[in-house]
Amino acid sequence: MSWARLNRALLARQLLLERADLTPVAAVERVGGLQTQYSPSAYVGLWSRLAGFRRADLTDALTRGRIIQGWVMRCTIHMVSAADHPPMTEAVRAHRRLLWSRDPRSTGIDMAAAADTVRDLLAGGPLTQAALVEGLLAAGFTKDAFAGVQLWIDLVRVPPAGTWERPRAHVYGLAKAPRTPVDPAAAEELLARRYLRGYGPATPGDLGRYAGWTITHTKTVLDRLVLRTARDPDGTLLVDLPRAPLPDADTPAPVRFLGNFDGALLLGHATRARLVPAEHRHEVFHVRKPQSMPTFLVDGRVAGTWRFTDGRVETAPFEPLPPAARDEVDAEAARLTAFHLDG
Repeated sequence: MSWARLNRALLARQLLLERADLTPVAAVERVGGLQTQYSPSAYVGLWSRLAGFRRADLTDALTRGRIIQGWVMRCTIHMVSAADHPPMTEAVRAHRRLLWSRDPRSTGIDMAAAADTVRDLLAGGPLTQAALVEGLLAAGFTKDAFAGVQLWIDLVRVPPAGTWERPRAHVYGLAKAPRTPVDPAAAEELLARRYLRGYGPATPGDLGRYAGWTITHTKTVLDRLVLRTARDPDGTLLVDLPRAPLPDADTPAPVRFLGNFDGALLLGHATRARLVPAEHRHEVFHVRKPQSMPTFLVDGRVAGTWRFTDGRVETAPFEPLPPAARDEVDAEAARLTAFHLDG
């Protein structure tokens, strides 16, 4: 399978070839969750992926609890559907705890006891992170305990915190318990299918890095699924869901704008799909910046960065664009400006 076809496969799975007629809930399931260290990036991500999307659509889904924002894969903030939240957290729970146990900040902390303390603090309703840390300190724990507590109990960001209007996701509540116990094996299989449906074809290593699993564990999960296989131009074996989209390599790819830390640009799938040109990677991911830059795609590759300033979206192409591409970027930037101003 050519690099160009792998590029178009990723764009199709991420709903970046054509805006889809889906609800925000269905969309976050389709694309394998939205990574949201900066919550407004989810709004831009869905605007680029869904037909007729407005900011209120996602805020409403968050407020009604149809989309949950919390720590999921790789101890990173994601937005996932309410139905997916229990199995996806269960699928990575043991591996997230192991990762935390290797963190120097975890030394000497009784995490089960710390989790009980936070659970008691939240029994009366949501609290800010500052209040929870203060409660942990009062109970004799270090402030670092809060970073690990979310691996022992499922905390969710509580709107309006963590929305477009109030980006800081600093108010926490307890996640609702699932109606029935979550089967760990079924949860792992769901997570693997969500990844392949949103980012495939992929290597087992790609899935492992996405989930935070070891390669050995990843292969045991994949062995339980019915999959098709392919190879990339280097001969690397790829696995995929049997009926997932595989557009032709010459399928047109329209200009699309992405927010900070859009999941399409991260991990092995982005490298395989050649989304970020190597010569410009430092302009997207910079060691001195806490988050990736907002970017725009031209013909399926990152061609520059953008920002909203002084009431308009300004673009900064990495290199001069052909006139037709320049016009398309300007037109999409104007639409994104209207989205910022009108929602």
